[in-house]
Amino acid sequence: MNLDKMISPQTIEQITNRIDIIDVVGEFVKLKKRGANYLGLCPFHNERTPSFTVSPSKEIYKCFGCGKSGNTITFLMEHEKYSYAEALKWLAQRYNIEIQETEVSDETRVIQQAAESLHAVNNFAQKFFAEQLLATEEGQSNAVTYLEERGYDLNTIEKFQLGYNPTQKNAFASVAIRQQFSQEILLKSGLVINRNDELIDNYRGRIIFPIHNTTGKIIGFGARVIGKPAAAGPKYINTPENEIYVKSKILYGAYFARHSIDKNNECFLVEGYTDVISLHQAGIENVVASGGTSLTIDQLRIIKKYTNNLTIIYDGDAAGIKAAMRGLDMALEEGLNVKLVLIPDNEDPDSYVKKVGASSFREFVAANKKDFILFQLDVLLKEAGNDITKRNVVVNQVAESLSRIHRAEDFSRRQAYIHECASILKIDEHGLINLVNKYINDRVNKDEKQRINKPETADVETADPFKGEDLLFQPDDAQEKNVLRVLLEYGLNQWNEEQTIAEYIFHELDQFSFDNAEMKNLYGVYRRHYEQGLNPSAKTLLYHENAAIRTLVVNVTMFPFELSRRWDEKLENIKVNDVDTSLQDVAMSLNYFKLRKIKRMFEQNQRDIEQTKDWNKLLQLMELHKQLKEEERKITDQLGTVIMK
Repeated sequence: MNLDKMISPQTIEQITNRIDIIDVVGEFVKLKKRGANYLGLCPFHNERTPSFTVSPSKEIYKCFGCGKSGNTITFLMEHEKYSYAEALKWLAQRYNIEIQETEVSDETRVIQQAAESLHAVNNFAQKFFAEQLLATEEGQSNAVTYLEERGYDLNTIEKFQLGYNPTQKNAFASVAIRQQFSQEILLKSGLVINRNDELIDNYRGRIIFPIHNTTGKIIGFGARVIGKPAAAGPKYINTPENEIYVKSKILYGAYFARHSIDKNNECFLVEGYTDVISLHQAGIENVVASGGTSLTIDQLRIIKKYTNNLTIIYDGDAAGIKAAMRGLDMALEEGLNVKLVLIPDNEDPDSYVKKVGASSFREFVAANKKDFILFQLDVLLKEAGNDITKRNVVVNQVAESLSRIHRAEDFSRRQAYIHECASILKIDEHGLINLVNKYINDRVNKDEKQRINKPETADVETADPFKGEDLLFQPDDAQEKNVLRVLLEYGLNQWNEEQTIAEYIFHELDQFSFDNAEMKNLYGVYRRHYEQGLNPSAKTLLYHENAAIRTLVVNVTMFPFELSRRWDEKLENIKVNDVDTSLQDVAMSLNYFKLRKIKRMFEQNQRDIEQTKDWNKLLQLMELHKQLKEEERKITDQLGTVIMK
């Protein structure tokens, strides 16, 4: 059996000990402190109100909207589509940890390679194209000359890792094959095409623009034709969609712009690669490009990770205006504040910044920002003219757009728009309010109808029964989940001078068992680790090799709410925070657990009594009934309430 290299357990332990989940997750999600935890918009699903919670003390994250949860490593695997090994290597590099490796089987190597192959071939291709651009006569005479004529300097070329694919039909393909990249991966990457059973370069004779994800990894390419071949094919060719390149989820330049967007609290959106590059070279770095496509929810979510303020800078011609207006409703739903700047005189951002300079460009943008909703209304009214029917259509279009501003925190903003639009349209403001509310109600009713008609299991993945809302837990599981929570949180603390809380829980549950198989498994894993002297906790089990164990630990220990510290201010001489209630928490959790189990035993015992015809067995069942009632009475006395009749 052939073996490959794998990161050693010692290195993994070093990495997990150094991890700062806020530092890592904050690289991709804009987080705000909320009590002991941090809150942000979930990067895994479309949401307008933050439900993505990160706990620095527990080193876990959970979205209480879509149910995604895990630790720092699983976050990188989910968000960046890394393999387990890739995520560890990313963390090791971030924390300057030297990686020690052990050996792993062929099976594991194949799994890892499947996730890494496209990244590997793209990285190799970028280096090849860069060398062809800067170190060959053809690259210098064709591509570098072209880029210099466009005003790009060497620093900009190197920053964006620009390259050149020679005109020879298989210049890249032949080198890639010699490097033993498989034909399957090369075709999937879009770097080559198969013509008459021969692999030839797809981007020959073109300037190459590498496309990066938000961590800087190359996930695809854009290729612009130059010279005489321009008439023979499309101006730009892009990577076909594959496992790592999905066009609707990409904004060109986001990796280079993310820090500047966050710092300036504003994102400039342009259409093309060269617009981004020219603005960066001019020192305007908070800019990304949509690639000439309509804006998508995923692209807007990338922007919203860093800012709520979006300024769209497009050409001032009819096509530019039309392109700018696409995606407005989605931007409003996302809660973005959208402004529009139209570049004059048949210019685009690339040419205009070169024409007037960075300072004048900034001044022009600041002075010519138009409110997007009011701009849209102005365009629609000009198109409608004096046609009453068309103007009625405009009123409905504007009302529908305004209905997208429906978050509670945006109420005042929506009302201000309604007032302004009613004035421009010369219609009754109250009537426009009613129309906007009608669209909101229609959408709510439609969503509710879809939710009711949606199969209950539609969002539940069979491979992971604990992914999603806590509603996935059956009623009988709630008490089992709570016992696991206190065991994970307090198990290593002392119950009394003689035993720990874990030992007390083990003793109390000797006569009971878990009905839920996954929870039973977690309880067993914890107990075995404890008895082996491994000091198990939520943190240690968070990195268990079993993914189901890791996911269950998160779902058991993570909650959407925490007690506000304002209660300490409101209640004089009483502190509700920073008070150790662990013993009471453990006692109540165990009591409710046992009451639930006793109720189940009652129900089964009652059925047995009704069905038995054996007098001796009936006497035994009646005695058991008596014992269960006595045990119930003891527990309810401790709780100070009667749970069951």
